[in-house]
Amino acid sequence: MVAVNLWSGLRRFTDGAQVVEVEASTVGEVLQELVKAHPGLDPVIKAGVSVAVDDEIVQRAMHHPVRPDSEVFILQQFRGG
Repeated sequence: MVAVNLWSGLRRFTDGAQVVEVEASTVGEVLQELVKAHPGLDPVIKAGVSVAVDDEIVQRAMHHPVRPDSEVFILQQFRGG
């Protein structure tokens, strides 16, 4: 299982949990499994989030691998110029 850390605004969709564990091997699967376990996250995920895996922000990387011991953070989407 991959432990996924959520920013505080998302915890209302996970009954207050800061960390949610999902079975996944890629970033795309992490997001898919989060929505499956907590459907309230769907609009937020669809609107766009940033994902950090092992201290690296991964951009457009739905196929980026994650391991059971990876440190994964779901963050508000980074935008800017």
